[in-house]
Amino acid sequence: MLTPISRQIWEAKYRFTPTGAAPERSVKDTFARVAKAAASAEHEASRKDWEKRFLDAMADFAFIPAGRILAGAGTGRDVTLFNCFVMGEIGDDMGSIFANVREAALTLQQGGGIGHDFSTLRPKGAPVKGVGADASGPVSFMDVWDAMCRTIMSAGSRRGAMMGTLRCDHPDIEAFIEAKADPARLRNFNLSVLVTDAFMEAVKADARWPLIFEGTVFREVSARGLWLKIMRSAYDYAEPGVIFIDRVNAANNLAWCETISATNPCGEQPLPPYGACLLGSINLAALIENPFEPQARLDEARLETLVPVAVRLLDNIIDVSRYPLPSQEREAKAKRRIGLGVTGLADALIFCGAHYGEESGRALAASWMARISQLAYEASAALAREKGAAFPLFEADAFLARPFPASLPSSLQQAIRQHGIRNGVLTSIAPTGTISLLASNVSSGVEPVFDFEFSRRVLQPDGSTRHETVEDYAVRIFREKRGDAPLPPAFVAAHQLTPAQHLEMQAALQRHVDASISKTVNCPASIPFEDFEMLYADAYRLGLKGCTAYRPNAVTGEVLTPASSEEQPPAQPALPLTAAVAREAHAVEPIPRVREPVLSGFTYKLKWPGSDHAIYVTINDSIEDGERRPFEIFINSKNLEHYAWTVALTRMISAIFRRGGDIGFVVEELKAVFDPRGGAWMEGRYVPSLLAAIGDIVERHFIHIGFQGEASEHAPRRVHSRVGGEGEQVGRVSLANYCPRCGAPGMVSQEGCRSCRVCGFSTCN
Repeated sequence: MLTPISRQIWEAKYRFTPTGAAPERSVKDTFARVAKAAASAEHEASRKDWEKRFLDAMADFAFIPAGRILAGAGTGRDVTLFNCFVMGEIGDDMGSIFANVREAALTLQQGGGIGHDFSTLRPKGAPVKGVGADASGPVSFMDVWDAMCRTIMSAGSRRGAMMGTLRCDHPDIEAFIEAKADPARLRNFNLSVLVTDAFMEAVKADARWPLIFEGTVFREVSARGLWLKIMRSAYDYAEPGVIFIDRVNAANNLAWCETISATNPCGEQPLPPYGACLLGSINLAALIENPFEPQARLDEARLETLVPVAVRLLDNIIDVSRYPLPSQEREAKAKRRIGLGVTGLADALIFCGAHYGEESGRALAASWMARISQLAYEASAALAREKGAAFPLFEADAFLARPFPASLPSSLQQAIRQHGIRNGVLTSIAPTGTISLLASNVSSGVEPVFDFEFSRRVLQPDGSTRHETVEDYAVRIFREKRGDAPLPPAFVAAHQLTPAQHLEMQAALQRHVDASISKTVNCPASIPFEDFEMLYADAYRLGLKGCTAYRPNAVTGEVLTPASSEEQPPAQPALPLTAAVAREAHAVEPIPRVREPVLSGFTYKLKWPGSDHAIYVTINDSIEDGERRPFEIFINSKNLEHYAWTVALTRMISAIFRRGGDIGFVVEELKAVFDPRGGAWMEGRYVPSLLAAIGDIVERHFIHIGFQGEASEHAPRRVHSRVGGEGEQVGRVSLANYCPRCGAPGMVSQEGCRSCRVCGFSTCN
């Protein structure tokens, strides 16, 4: 029986409703579809048997394939079942750049998230031979990728997600670090700096650091100063993250046949060019016997049965999936990479009375992950023996010399040497925000419970709304068993843990994971910069492959806000509950403002490339309580091609201005419009459409008059400004705290993603 939020997630994201046929009636139908598709890779005589085993593994949510598999397997749709890819190397020429844009678009169109390393592009100002021009630099071309991604989204596909990386010794590294200080720029990218061991040594020694491209040193900077720029940007804007790229390559199972320079959007999968990975999670919360009792324990027998079935299902999906590009199919089938991970970890620890932030909790979690990893290797080796086929690039000596396989029991190593292994990489811990909601809101991935309950606003058929309380899975089970008894000490939420405790859990698990882990180290807004910086140094010291820390800030928004006291159920004073309160933005209609006979304003000239005539945008303001407020807008041009839509636009925006209330969204809506014929380069950056350029003007006007907007009851929207290049004053309307799908405040930052706990929206899906 699905909980209301689980049903809503299933219906919105995974339920198959074929044209002209009956839709799936339950989540069991969805799992049956996936099981049948995965079993189609088996010999015909054994398909029904494996179909049943696959279904049994999923039926109680003990194993949950990733979202792309649930949504696409067995539907016949032209979509990939792989969640993530890293794209090919970008050659330093226009032909290769735009060929890569095309490949990225095709991959995003089929539902795959992508990663790109932009370190191969020459820095800004470097000469371009043969054309007498200077290069615009990798960050400028990232704007092209960002515009493409938004265009794919506007065409009706799922939200695109991209990772952009740049080496710490690239001459444009400082521009890359600062790129997302502008919260409206590169919004479809996560950014990470590729940090080398040599750089970390230079930081430690406070040495000079050369910035190099193709063997030419462009300049030298202070290594310590560059490190502090990375840290300050992460502290102020939550980006970029850090990938310890030398460690990634040194620990890679397949280091002898590939070099990695990028990851998927959430960082749990470092991948080579055209690399891809399938994801699936063991739900630890579903495997705990006797929860809240002294004898609570993980069901080892069930785990030993479950892991081999999960490995086999994922391996079969490699053969039944579609691929956006032939190069991705060749890469996937040559190495047969999978990413088996976990979800529900925090709830499982709570069931066992283990505290997430204490050594006992970390040791228990690490023991579970170690067992899953060994079982996965055993299953993959058995699969290679059964099918008589290891992954095609398998080389026994090279593979067994890698750090992770070398730590396996000698008997298992011998079996691998004799028969090979089916999959080159086996384990990874991915974000599971949406599938964890599907599984009755278990804790997500390896994250602690973010909030033990929150409120959802649900729209009724008659247009009214009702509120429903969504409980964490462990809380619900506890209430069923113990009623209103106080929550035991093991019930610990993310905000009750220190950043160091987050990091130590990630480190404890990384030792038993082939690839990497998607995890966000949540920090309080008040954390001193020095302590924040130390987290990343500690991440390197603890052997992590990367680090993403999130501190609430003015650009990316706050995390969930506390519920009002009447919304909180009785609980221990030491364990306050938090809630995301859905925004009631339209509960009270604002009263339209009356126009004064005379208004003052400003007229802005806009010259759009390709148009013979300039466009003039006039915004008039009213004076209310001594402050200027936008009241109306006029858009005029001699170019009659634009006449009809400019009149419609001026009337609509003016009506919004006059009604008052929160009007900051106008800027974001205009700037999100992308012209399928292409945008234009203006003042050194890519503007995706004429309407987006008008949005820039409206935003500039807001900043110029010091307009702050009107706040909703729960969370204000503010205009933040900073000094841009050449002394230009720029700024953005901060909307990051509101879900772009349902409008609720309190987007959660965890697992490398920004996710909504009200509707399930995620920036990684």
